[in-house]
Amino acid sequence: MSTSLIERVRERLAAESGPLRPNVVAEAIRAESSGVLGGIEVLNNLRLLQTELTGAGILEPLLCAEGTTDVLVSAPDSVWVDDGSGLRRTDVRFDDETAVRRLAQRLALAAGRRLDEAQPWVDGKLAGVGAGSFTVRLHAVLPPIASAGTCLSLRVLRPATQDLAALVRVGAIASEAVPVVGDVIAARLAFLVSGGTGAGKTTLLSAMLGAVAADERIVCVEDAPELAPVHPHLVNLVARYANVEGVGEVTVRDLVRQALRMRPDRIVVGEVRGGEVVDLLGALNTGHDGGAGTVHANSPAEVPARLEALAAVGGLGRSALHSQLAAAVRVVLHVGRDGAGGRRLEEVAVLRRGDDGLVSAVSAWHADRGFDRGMERLTDLIMARRRA
Repeated sequence: MSTSLIERVRERLAAESGPLRPNVVAEAIRAESSGVLGGIEVLNNLRLLQTELTGAGILEPLLCAEGTTDVLVSAPDSVWVDDGSGLRRTDVRFDDETAVRRLAQRLALAAGRRLDEAQPWVDGKLAGVGAGSFTVRLHAVLPPIASAGTCLSLRVLRPATQDLAALVRVGAIASEAVPVVGDVIAARLAFLVSGGTGAGKTTLLSAMLGAVAADERIVCVEDAPELAPVHPHLVNLVARYANVEGVGEVTVRDLVRQALRMRPDRIVVGEVRGGEVVDLLGALNTGHDGGAGTVHANSPAEVPARLEALAAVGGLGRSALHSQLAAAVRVVLHVGRDGAGGRRLEEVAVLRRGDDGLVSAVSAWHADRGFDRGMERLTDLIMARRRA
């Protein structure tokens, strides 16, 4: 199959709104070849195009390998993978820059997005990767924005199904911290899980939700489907990007508002990354105890400042944010990587409002230091909930 025919077929398929099933691709081949190809030729070209137009090509084995969290392409001969032990360079090589660009544009097409000179970057989701077992978050940037060549970043979003016992067994939660985590859940204290990218925030949140009482209804709102706790009464709401025409978007903020109408016992936002923090805090201040979410931060001490920045996007000022935060969220659990690159619960902190009206985090337990001065405050909160 000639390169020009591939390009013509790709352009035709770009107008397709549904999945690229074999019959759809075969019909595009016939149309763009003016019907001169026979059945065997169409079948052969279909096999070639299925490799060319579907899946992640030579990156597919890396994405499907157990433990992979990220696959990054910086240049045709620079492909990196993070499988839980930090980034390492692989032996995977593309033929040239054109091959990388072609793959990036193909994945953008599969995500229902546009990637070309007029729109030189893309952010989207690829569902059903690896025999439908997980979702991939796609980001790509084309030259000349990416001066060294097309950059492709793929984040693997596997459903987080591990429970607390499994995290304890692998050393992700220290044994002395287990009762603290369990008490936070049982006392229905609202909490946030903080940490860096790929530190295990979603894994810990999902495990904690799995320990919620079976008679409580959990409504989870996510940008991509990751939370999959083993719980009998779980409702998952997943946001949706706009299509290539720019319509059909459903935001996390939209879904938080919908969750309020679904009789939730606990409202959970998989990742607080924008104005939805305003709606989440509002929900937690209207009788919905025990809510939770994750947020990017380098430490519990930085969580209030991080939420300030996000709340500003949602139109909430600094003093109002701290007032809402003080009334809504009680605990921050921080995850990170140990010296060997493994993920672990590093710190549990309690939020406290000072005389100046601002909220700060006080450490209650640390993986390296043990119990700290905030533990007394956390214990008081837990006992107050038990008495209530």
